[in-house]
Amino acid sequence: MKTGYFITGTDTDAGKTLCSAALLKGNPNAYYYKPVQAGDLDKGGDCGAVLRLSGVSAERIISPAYALSAPLSPHAAAKIDKKEICLQTALKKAEGKSPLIVEGAGGVFVPLNKKEYIIDLIKLFKLPTIVVCRTGLGTINHTLLTLQALRGENIPIKGLVAYGPPDPSNFEALTYYGKTRLLAHIPQSEKQQNNIKEINIEF
Repeated sequence: MKTGYFITGTDTDAGKTLCSAALLKGNPNAYYYKPVQAGDLDKGGDCGAVLRLSGVSAERIISPAYALSAPLSPHAAAKIDKKEICLQTALKKAEGKSPLIVEGAGGVFVPLNKKEYIIDLIKLFKLPTIVVCRTGLGTINHTLLTLQALRGENIPIKGLVAYGPPDPSNFEALTYYGKTRLLAHIPQSEKQQNNIKEINIEF
């Protein structure tokens, strides 16, 4: 049985990759997997960023099932590359690896193909989610909508990781209205560093 977490976000650039790197660094037996990478291939994509930020060995990074050239929504990037994203293929690529830190693309309703979304991939992995959210204005609405969508599909939620300048008022609102807990806060400055502070969470 697989253990681990699926890292989803409230939007693109919400901090999912930073969260994944911090979790990987804090859990020495875990593997990182990004099933679909769209764009940034010349720099190694999010796999390269996680490797650099976490400082772990390359053996703990699973290469994407789909590495797409254009920095677009996965469904659009796959169309340009004349590919079709199959969720079972994405799942199979990580077979036998556990615990897993799986990073999604964008938010839960980002399309993967003509019928399926990131939320369908989350259900397939059968892992609890960690929702990464911004700290500033607008985060309450985006985060509550994401939590509502996950709960509507009976997907277990471990909690939130906030990324950006500290905002105690928003932290309080997110946990109260979201009926969940704040697991960690990642300062915006850590994005520019060569490593990141680890996040230790029980798998």
